[in-house]
Amino acid sequence: MANQVGRNSQAQERLSQVSNHLSGASSRKGKQALLEKHPDDIVVTCALRTAITKGGKGGFKDTQAADLLHGAFKALIQRSGIDPSLVEDIAVGAVLAPGGGATEFRAAALAAGFPVTSSCKSLNRQCSSGLQACVDIANAIKAGMIEVGIGAGAETMSLQYGPQAVTEFSELLEEHKLAADCKVPMGVLSEAMAKDKGIPRAAQDAFAAASFQKAVEAQKKGLFDEEIAPLTVKWTDPKTDEEKTITVSRDDGVREGITAESLGKIRPAFAKDGSIHAGNASQISDGAAAVLLMKRSTAERLGQTIVGKFVQASVVGVAPLLMGVGPAAAIPVVLDKTGLSKDDVDIFEINEAFASQCLFCIKELGLDEKKINPKGGAIAFGHPLGVTGARQVSTLLTELKRTGQRIGITSMCVGTGMGMAAVWVAE
Repeated sequence: MANQVGRNSQAQERLSQVSNHLSGASSRKGKQALLEKHPDDIVVTCALRTAITKGGKGGFKDTQAADLLHGAFKALIQRSGIDPSLVEDIAVGAVLAPGGGATEFRAAALAAGFPVTSSCKSLNRQCSSGLQACVDIANAIKAGMIEVGIGAGAETMSLQYGPQAVTEFSELLEEHKLAADCKVPMGVLSEAMAKDKGIPRAAQDAFAAASFQKAVEAQKKGLFDEEIAPLTVKWTDPKTDEEKTITVSRDDGVREGITAESLGKIRPAFAKDGSIHAGNASQISDGAAAVLLMKRSTAERLGQTIVGKFVQASVVGVAPLLMGVGPAAAIPVVLDKTGLSKDDVDIFEINEAFASQCLFCIKELGLDEKKINPKGGAIAFGHPLGVTGARQVSTLLTELKRTGQRIGITSMCVGTGMGMAAVWVAE
């Protein structure tokens, strides 16, 4: 009996120690706590992307999403030096692929050199799909389900964008006001939101022009080179119909000479008296991205170079017709979860779905515009829907490292009325 009591006491003490450890880990908040290094940190050892190219016109216009993903996978294996057999799960964000892309993405993983033991799934949370893929993998590692995984995104808007990507609503959904709002085209609802929130066209055009100008400067300085993995593909010349083999290593949507004045001459796209047009909204694009994640202790054991760590994420719902305010709703939640203030954040990568919604979020949160998308954003180089959330990780971490800064947030609005955000720390 005494032995049993002793064993029970020891067991309770061990449980108490575990509980204290877990509560200590979960209570580490604030800037200084986030900058500390712990064995159970979820770290990034490689984050890269393909170039992003113009939908229907650019270098990837004839390339399937799975082939783009295959290229990103091959580059990630080569750059990181990871043994593919150690990768236990892969999550791929995609929005337009029939069947979610599940079959061809698994095939792309196998073709890239991952063994049959590396599982793969696709997922769709619309414009945040790439980020959700990274978060799913990070959470699986935190939970002990896997040790090493990849969060990724792949999209060919050239080949799959269009009305066929949206399912017809049933009578039940059509008759429910909020439910029916979910199918309102994003351009139309963004136009309405810009009017409702008082975001003038001049401000939108100035923001868009700045995005192009920052991207042009960054491209000239080679600031995207580290994050981009060149990819060789087949490309059909639209003028001659000749098939060529080309290597794509630059974002081809980036254009020089864009000013607020030149954008001011473009006709509105969604209303005669509107403010939104092709020049101040994100580009239709193609591309892929991949992020390799594991615990710090695992990375050190494997000799992997740590480039940053994932800290926390938030996902929230907003009214479907106010889809664009998503980052303004999600960012405060993730700041609260991590004990950070907005001033603790060095760089905000906020997806530029539309200049109008991005401007609203910046003003609503009182953010320093100099911290927003320092190398430009989706207006300048594109928004392949399922890719952006994973693409932002490489863009953010390379810029934090280059500038000697540490803390960043990635965020985006999400179709049907959601917002998502995540905190990352550069090593």
